[in-house]
Amino acid sequence: MTKKTLIQIHTRIKPFIHRTPVLTSQLLNDMSGANVFFKCENFQKMGAFKMRGAANAILSLSEAERQKGVVTHSSGNFAQAVALAAKQLGVKAYIVMPDNAPQVKKNAVRAYGGEIIESESTPAAREAMAYKIQKETGATFLHPSNQDEVIYGNATAAMELLEDHPDLDVIMAPVGGGGLIAGTALAAYYFSENCKVIGGEPAKADDAYRSLNSGKIELNETVNTIADGLRTNLGDRNFLIIQKHVEKIIRVEEDEIINAMRLIWERMKIIIEPSCAVPFAALLKEKHQFKNKNIGIILSGGNVDVKNLPF
Repeated sequence: MTKKTLIQIHTRIKPFIHRTPVLTSQLLNDMSGANVFFKCENFQKMGAFKMRGAANAILSLSEAERQKGVVTHSSGNFAQAVALAAKQLGVKAYIVMPDNAPQVKKNAVRAYGGEIIESESTPAAREAMAYKIQKETGATFLHPSNQDEVIYGNATAAMELLEDHPDLDVIMAPVGGGGLIAGTALAAYYFSENCKVIGGEPAKADDAYRSLNSGKIELNETVNTIADGLRTNLGDRNFLIIQKHVEKIIRVEEDEIINAMRLIWERMKIIIEPSCAVPFAALLKEKHQFKNKNIGIILSGGNVDVKNLPF
């Protein structure tokens, strides 16, 4: 990976994504003691940063591969991102979704033209079904977080943030499957002088925190967190990048996530999902170490069930 390659990727996906705004709030600056710059990927097409990685992954395929379509397994944002990116590029998308995925998410995938194949909700069942479709159709499998093309596409959010605010001391992002924070870390490495990258993770799904400490990929012992987008584990591709370029990961409790989410809704008047609030919760929790610093936060997405809010 080189700086030049990331610039080429950003240029290539530009027609398929929004350049999302960066918002600030004096009140939240006062509360945190830092200057906070929120990169609003909740305003991205389909409502999350995942559009960047999905678009880049499909654009990376050969014409012959595109003819046969793509397949992924996801219960949420990546499912929607692949369906929409595939539709824009005239590619067939097979989306394996757990049978208990929210109806609102299934409706969104169908609206974007994705063909849903339901499976049991276990990771093993989802993977087996995706593999079966791959074998039957010749479709290319796209991984939601542990694939180079997806990680590099995700990097473009932090690239834009650093273009707008080159003097950031830290960029914070949530950690689930690891695809966003790995991309963010690459962007900071190539496009800033000494901007650090710090992750936020739910204490109830803290596999990445433990993985960084132990030096090997740890699995989640529990996933009982409101941050439904962060219940997944790291993969071998993104873990190498995280080990090398992520400063540390801060764990937050459920009430801290809900409080951070509520503050952003109330004070900034924008919709974010629980997973998205985790890095801001981490900033508030450890604010002594960020005092007077310029902090970028990737607001990862806004696909929330408004009938089922935690506050």
